Amino acid sequence: MLDDNIQQSYLTVLKDELIPALGCTEPISLAYAAAVAKKILGTLPEKATITVSGNIIKNVKSVIVPHTGGMRGIKTAVALGFIGGNPDKKLEVLSDVTKEQLMALKSYLKRVELIIRQSASERTFEIVIKAEANNRTAEVELLDGHINITRILKNNKVLYSAENTPVKKQNDDRSFMTIESIVDYAHNVSLNDDIKNILNRQIEFNTTIAKEGLSGNWGASIGKILLKCNGNSVSNRARAWAAAGSDARMNGCELPVVINSGSGNQGMTASLPVIVYAKELNASKEQLYRALLISNLVTIHLKSGIGCLSAYCGAISAGCGAGAGITYLYGGQFTEIAHTIVNALAINSGVVCDGAKASCAAKIASAVESGILAMNMYMHGSEFHGGDGIITKGVEETIENIAMLARNGMLETDKEILRIMLKE
Repeated sequence: MLDDNIQQSYLTVLKDELIPALGCTEPISLAYAAAVAKKILGTLPEKATITVSGNIIKNVKSVIVPHTGGMRGIKTAVALGFIGGNPDKKLEVLSDVTKEQLMALKSYLKRVELIIRQSASERTFEIVIKAEANNRTAEVELLDGHINITRILKNNKVLYSAENTPVKKQNDDRSFMTIESIVDYAHNVSLNDDIKNILNRQIEFNTTIAKEGLSGNWGASIGKILLKCNGNSVSNRARAWAAAGSDARMNGCELPVVINSGSGNQGMTASLPVIVYAKELNASKEQLYRALLISNLVTIHLKSGIGCLSAYCGAISAGCGAGAGITYLYGGQFTEIAHTIVNALAINSGVVCDGAKASCAAKIASAVESGILAMNMYMHGSEFHGGDGIITKGVEETIENIAMLARNGMLETDKEILRIMLKE
């Protein structure tokens, strides 16, 4: 029987992580902070100083901000948050932007003074926006999470301060998570309305944006190209649907997605391949729910050790999750799922994150392919063994190796990527 505390802990993780977002989450987080600052200030800012970590600069530079008609960048995200952001909607902060507000955006950008500074701290996720107007100020700080406000000031007086300014998000103790307990939970938990509502929203939102990616002309059209060139096999459709969602999302599509570990791309990578395979295998709705639980929670478990943002492409973790979920649909349990994860980590670890942009769709396709190949390897009696590179004996030990690589080993890589990107 499942431990009640473990069940509640997993449900809390799902509620915290599988939430809707409209647009790439880093520019949207900037827009959210800006909308909060404007609300505190009480008027449209005349000037703002925006201090951000390098990873924010990297992930905002090349991605289109929704409701802007194709505009990009930190200034765009902040200005639109000031003009039309609804802070009550958090990562859907821009969902209420009107045509009139969009028309006002370009003229506002010409007259508002926006100063961008790179933070000197070592945090990977930091956003501080200080807005000014009529000799009044409002300052909002987000640390280590896309909606994790840690401090609010008005006219230099503290209105809110999170206790001890945590390095990690509140409720982010994930030490109870293991692959074995994830599989046990997903296979045996009673599928109550809370779980079904979370997963139904993920299925609906992420399927809808994938369909848009396949029908429209978004970005590099990776999803459409995969279907056109590689046929209609279930493995190719799994790659294509996940990539198509990213095609649309990275290029300004105004449809929400359900994210995973702070990322819409990871949310789509963890869910869409599992949905495609479930349909192909005529799986029941219950089997789909349980496979999605495995995929999402495996992704979260892998990302928890790596951190919210890094030089390590998050889609790789989500591709492992997708492979694990698909393995479950084929009848796999802990042993098969653990080997699938280890195989997948051996194949594609080392893909760097050079910011959110159109090419993310291609990286997603590669991550999904690795997850599927990893499953097929074990199904056909093949696997990678401890001692093969960074792979070691045991799935948890291998996951920790990857976390150390991404969290510690790639710190200088992350800085070099940013230096390269900013040379343009």
